[in-house]
Amino acid sequence: MSFELSREHEDFRRSVRDFAEAEIAPKAAQWDKDHHFPLDTVQKMGQLGLFGLTAPDEFGGAGEDGDFTSLCVAIEEIGRVDQSMGITLEAAVGLGINPILTFGTDEQKKTWLPDLVAGKALAGFGLTEPGAGSDAAATKTKATLVDGEWLIHGSKQFITNSGTDITSLVTVTARTGDREDGRAEVSAIIVPSGTPGFVVENAYDKLGWHASDTHPLSFNDVRVPEANLLGDRGRGFAQFLATLDDGRVAIAALAVGCIQACLEMSVQYAGERTTFNVPIGQKQGVAFQIADLKVMAEAARALTYKAAALKDAGRPATEFKEAAAIAKLYSSEAAVTATRIATQVFGGYGFMEEYPVARFYRDAKVLEIGEGTSEVQRMLIARGLGLPVE
Repeated sequence: MSFELSREHEDFRRSVRDFAEAEIAPKAAQWDKDHHFPLDTVQKMGQLGLFGLTAPDEFGGAGEDGDFTSLCVAIEEIGRVDQSMGITLEAAVGLGINPILTFGTDEQKKTWLPDLVAGKALAGFGLTEPGAGSDAAATKTKATLVDGEWLIHGSKQFITNSGTDITSLVTVTARTGDREDGRAEVSAIIVPSGTPGFVVENAYDKLGWHASDTHPLSFNDVRVPEANLLGDRGRGFAQFLATLDDGRVAIAALAVGCIQACLEMSVQYAGERTTFNVPIGQKQGVAFQIADLKVMAEAARALTYKAAALKDAGRPATEFKEAAAIAKLYSSEAAVTATRIATQVFGGYGFMEEYPVARFYRDAKVLEIGEGTSEVQRMLIARGLGLPVE
């Protein structure tokens, strides 16, 4: 099968790039400086249809005109000018919409998806806890069924899109009992914003992604209807792992946008900056580093869109899971390296916040951590090779 983007995908890329350069790029530095979540811009992204690229038209989505590859294109192009807005889109669709779209009941879909797809609302994905990051099976948040309601106690951390003015819900994993073998039974439950006892704590002071919304959450005697169970009871952990497979490819697309930005900034700067009366791009030490950026961008893009194509083609889950892990691992680590190289090309100016390269440098590191660390991706790849890695 071919992984080359279609003409329609390339036309779509140009439209998203035009939007990103007009509506996001001129303001991204100020948003970053102010730690400002630009709600109006997010809603414009909704009006452009970016949140509905994987949703059927019955909920206001793109239907047959959209696919997972289109979402990756949009994330790459938004991330090329601002990683904060790129992760806002990635999390809104991959972690907010897709669990409900994939596992929700007809009633849950009708209730929540129209506003989420339109960008009028956002949803969070509550998996990570203070003591359960990569070891998500160690979830301590508990939900007990009492008189037709789930009574929830616990906490979550590092949750994106969880505290905005338009956040409508957070889907959380919780222990809902014990299995016969003694392992925890983990289920997924929809918790609407504003539910008594559901507290969105103060936003984090982060290294990067300053314009992205991220909070810790606490749940104290939170009661929601039994019907808010998402998917099958006891399948919450498996559902969220499937969700993360998609998310890993989307993060890879975000990393591709970061690498591409570093490449373009470095080429421009190396052609303008002169030392010893010649542009620094004539120096092999600089030119070779920028050549490496080109290789990284091409390799990361190829791996990412291969994985996206496998998803759209409905290839076996094991094949897609491996491709997703490979794309996420390479692209995220390449993005971190790319920002280091770009900062070096800029020299002292790369250390100054007046140049976007400094912002991309800060934003890149979390790409190796979110939605499965590099160590987790290596573990998945090794297991796929038949190695008995723990």
